[in-house]
Amino acid sequence: MLMKHPPPPNPLSLPNPLDSSAQPEERLFLEGPRSRTEELWRVLRIAREFIAGFRALHFIGPCITVFGSARFQEEHPYYALARTVGYRLSQMGFTIMTGGGPGIMEAANRGAKEAGGRSIGCNILLPHEQNPNPYIDRLVTFRYFFVRKVMLVKYSYAFVVLPGGFGTLDELFEALTLVQTGKIVEFPVILMGQKYWQPILTFLSQMVQARTISASDLDLLFMTDSVEEASAHVQIHAIERFGLRRRKARQRSRLLRE
Repeated sequence: MLMKHPPPPNPLSLPNPLDSSAQPEERLFLEGPRSRTEELWRVLRIAREFIAGFRALHFIGPCITVFGSARFQEEHPYYALARTVGYRLSQMGFTIMTGGGPGIMEAANRGAKEAGGRSIGCNILLPHEQNPNPYIDRLVTFRYFFVRKVMLVKYSYAFVVLPGGFGTLDELFEALTLVQTGKIVEFPVILMGQKYWQPILTFLSQMVQARTISASDLDLLFMTDSVEEASAHVQIHAIERFGLRRRKARQRSRLLRE
């Protein structure tokens, strides 16, 4: 029995992505094959989201992305740590990029704002947790997780990972996999919150023993609870290694309406 699908929407007249009725779109995309025409329109929608992200983030300058849980409140020590990290890295000249939500993301964006630096949020449409925080200079909202993940990696010279849940683990191991496989340059990956991450490091050591990863892969991680040690690691392995320096912002194109 053939199943009929509704006609695909025109990608030039898409619904407002903040409308909750648009949220099932990614779920439909991952459910399996649909009609060829519908899949074509979906590819165009995904391409449009990539282009919108590239345009929005083209002028933000070298970034450091801070990952971590959306669930930590302001009084939590990890919130305070992320806020200090955002402040210090912003002083070093980096734009602080996060997932744009509350918790650790809010704290890092807040620290950047307090330091007078730039603060970017790449938000994701979710049914819970992910309201954008008020400490963002530029907010870009995505429907597709995989598009958002590209943006969080593409513009960053280091990744600082504080305690978090499944999403944070996904982002951590995504960054490690991209570095390990040579898909991106060996940018520093810094874990902060040693007590929280110790079981993960124990598990990684077991993976070395099982020969599912190499002992040298553990060198891709730097773990500390010290903001000064983290910033020194960034200084050596990002700023000095890649020759980063302060410079004037790129000129925007009037032709492209930037």
